[in-house]
Amino acid sequence: MQKELYLAAGCFWGAEHFFKQIDGVTFTEVGFANGHTVNPTYQEVYTDTTGYAETVHLRYDPLRVSLRFLLEMYFKAIDPTSLNQQGEDRGTRYRTGIYYTDPADLPLIRYLMAEEAKHYGLPLQVEVLPLTNFYRAEDYHQDYLDANPAGYCHLPVELFAYARNNSDTATHEKCERYNLLLRQLTSLAEGETDLVALMANTAALLHDTFHFWWTGFYRVVGEELLLGPFQGPVACMHIGYGRGVCGTAWQQRSTVVVPDVEAFPGHIACSAASRSEIVVPIFDKENIVAVLDIDSQHHATFDDCDRHYLEQLAAILFRPASII
Repeated sequence: MQKELYLAAGCFWGAEHFFKQIDGVTFTEVGFANGHTVNPTYQEVYTDTTGYAETVHLRYDPLRVSLRFLLEMYFKAIDPTSLNQQGEDRGTRYRTGIYYTDPADLPLIRYLMAEEAKHYGLPLQVEVLPLTNFYRAEDYHQDYLDANPAGYCHLPVELFAYARNNSDTATHEKCERYNLLLRQLTSLAEGETDLVALMANTAALLHDTFHFWWTGFYRVVGEELLLGPFQGPVACMHIGYGRGVCGTAWQQRSTVVVPDVEAFPGHIACSAASRSEIVVPIFDKENIVAVLDIDSQHHATFDDCDRHYLEQLAAILFRPASII
């Protein structure tokens, strides 16, 4: 499983070397992002007339390192309040920016930007935009500090050691717990033919393993979602198609991850204690028969690790050949 991200962090020589040190980053290359010319050269970008930012394209394994961890490390490598300057490097090509390719990443990016802004008395100058284009820089720019260990870098060498020595242990441990949970669920589901019974045990297993605020299911009954087995406080009993996070996941036929429920348009506040949420649709072939809904009392609890394993859980849970 691989995801990608494009980060502008000033001079890309040091930025690439920094991100390469992070466990879970599987590929890096440097280039130019979000400009308005075709196939620019470094010399052209250097004039600040092309609109491009020096950018690191990275791929990462979200089961080893989360987007949240990567962006928290990113903020350690930049001055987010500085406009068109990092270190002594000045110009629009050295602006900072987070350029995403997966729109599902945007709510978390916005949430983390807001959290980072709380540390400063100035507005952040980091662009948050979808990637519109990217051109790989000339070969001599790639892995520059590996080839030139004494070469110029605006980042302190201590930062490279910090990135090397600090891995995303929280994501690693969470994924390991999911692996164990899926093995347990597979054993529980073997031979069981009642979907409601499976939902009840699945909710209990998830709730006991992760201590979420609310864990449960809503079943598709006619034109609405009807409350099913759950663990946690009293919940909404009926949710309409396209309403709230659950109804939206049903309507979009895909998992919805919400880092901050208050920022989600049309959020249904079944519990004032809920801060973040993930909803996974459960399919019977092409039809959605239920959704798995999990709420947390903490912001930004859920990520691609949760999505990956909960979608596997949904596949285990509903086996059309055995369910009556």
